[in-house]
Amino acid sequence: MTGPEDATPELTHFRDGQPRMVDVTGKAATARTATAEGWVLLPPQARAALEAGTNPKGDPLTVARLAGLAGSKRTADLITLCHPIPVTGADLQVTLEERGVRIVATVRTTAPTGVEMEALTAVSVAALNVYDMLKAASKAIRITDVRLLSKTGGKSGDYRAELRGG
Repeated sequence: MTGPEDATPELTHFRDGQPRMVDVTGKAATARTATAEGWVLLPPQARAALEAGTNPKGDPLTVARLAGLAGSKRTADLITLCHPIPVTGADLQVTLEERGVRIVATVRTTAPTGVEMEALTAVSVAALNVYDMLKAASKAIRITDVRLLSKTGGKSGDYRAELRGG
């Protein structure tokens, strides 16, 4: 005898072996928020250029903040099966800390599907822009630890990541 735990889980993004966009037509639009973070680890040369303000391309942190905001709104263009949703608010913090550049994005929507991918995309695009702005100082810059910190709303409920040392 087999029970529900023995059943093969339904694949939401595949049907009959083919990729598909999940139909959210019948889902109610609800308020949703997601916060993600990521780090850009800087070798000494890149950190020195950033701290001294001598980077020839300009201020990487300001450019990264703007790029991350733009990235949050373009997520469906980049993530193949992601629904285009209205981003109703986005905040990006890009700060130089002892470990490196910390990027935190909080994205909000009222939609029938979540906003986690928009927050993760905002962080990723911001991090790539830090790299681009500082690559002349060092190619050894590393983008790391991109993760979801929290989400609210939706059928799956709220989520908060375990805190860990930065």
